[in-house]
Amino acid sequence: MSGIVCAVRGGPDSQPTIARSIALAAETGQTIYFLYVVNLDFLSHTATSRVHVVAKEMHQMGEFILLTAQSQAMDQGVQAKAVVRQGQVREEIINLCHDIAAEYVILGRPRGEAEIDVFTHERLDQFTQDIERESGAKAVLADEIS
Repeated sequence: MSGIVCAVRGGPDSQPTIARSIALAAETGQTIYFLYVVNLDFLSHTATSRVHVVAKEMHQMGEFILLTAQSQAMDQGVQAKAVVRQGQVREEIINLCHDIAAEYVILGRPRGEAEIDVFTHERLDQFTQDIERESGAKAVLADEIS
């Protein structure tokens, strides 16, 4: 088994990432595995019952986001599967790459809008290199041309 892992955060900024994975899948004939990771670290000081409810709701939201991405892929004749996992984003991307023996992993690039993003460009470059090294898959940023 091999394929393309496409990490999706959700929202309009995910569209270039989804589009890049669909184009690559059309080019290579590989299946896309759209990945949404539920990370609840921000709830570490919250009551356990509330965390369970939030986790379930975020999982369902992830499923909906990925169904939309799957539909876009299928409309363009590309096979796609949806995978929702809970944990650390970096580790879950690497784990899925290993699980499917991914040839490619598609990552989005933050647009540098007014709000503070998790990644500076240097950190994104390092993250991309780490993912590539640890997963064995070729990491492609959504705005890169093959």
